[in-house]
Amino acid sequence: MKGRTMKIYVIGDSISIQYGPHLQKYLSGAIEYSRKEGEEEALLNLDNPVGANGGDSSMVLSFLKAKAKAGGIDADLLLLNCGLHDIKTNPKTGEKQISFENYKKNLKEIVSVVSKMKPKLVWIRTTPCDEKVHNSRPNMEFHRFSADCTKYNSTADKIMKEAGVPVIDLYTFTANLGKDIYCDHVHFHEHIREKQAAFIAGWLNNFS
Repeated sequence: MKGRTMKIYVIGDSISIQYGPHLQKYLSGAIEYSRKEGEEEALLNLDNPVGANGGDSSMVLSFLKAKAKAGGIDADLLLLNCGLHDIKTNPKTGEKQISFENYKKNLKEIVSVVSKMKPKLVWIRTTPCDEKVHNSRPNMEFHRFSADCTKYNSTADKIMKEAGVPVIDLYTFTANLGKDIYCDHVHFHEHIREKQAAFIAGWLNNFS
């Protein structure tokens, strides 16, 4: 990267949308930041994966395939996460939005697709959710369970390790910030978002 500014491109869910402005601020002058487009649309409903919200692993895979056909992504690093939408659970049937087996399959294909593109893949572990608050919210159309977050994170860890993909452990960092971290069922207070961004920025500065 000598002689030019490193570029990163972010694909993730609403968590990444919320820490994004802080990350961009911390990287200013050192690393060029961009992300999946459509933030205004995504912010209208953070539980609905549209616009800048990458959604589940199937949506991310489709987006990456489309990007590859259109000429790829002009970046040095691709920071990527999907998981919170995958573990959405139907309260009546127990069915996951993306089954565990399909999640594994999608991640392996994502790794393969990105390997043929310009940027190097960097995986970000899925952040925790407040299961008790989440699943007791009135009119909530889906549930999430902490055990699923752990399970899906673990298989992502194995897949990324086998592929030689570096991992940013945002899950453990966030979980260690204390109890009063959530502003709702899955999203975080502003000061937590700022700390998440600082953690990622520190990792990137050491990596570059």
